[in-house]
Amino acid sequence: MSVLDNWKEWQDFLGDRLQNAQTQGMSEGAIGNLAHQIGDYLAQNVDPKNEQQRVLSDMWSVANDQEQQAIANVMVKLVKQ
Repeated sequence: MSVLDNWKEWQDFLGDRLQNAQTQGMSEGAIGNLAHQIGDYLAQNVDPKNEQQRVLSDMWSVANDQEQQAIANVMVKLVKQ
């Protein structure tokens, strides 16, 4: 089972990676840019595994670059909780 199969596990996985990046001294801007790159990769290469990922994928596909960055930033905020 992949972390992509379950939304909660995916959030926990991202939260752990975010915490590691912050511990390593990565800036908020760099984290946001990396989140955007990950979003692009997922949108182009990974089929959504659950309803939440499908919604994100659909939103990502119609968003312009600025809106995609906003989605990425919101995901970062979500996994910080």
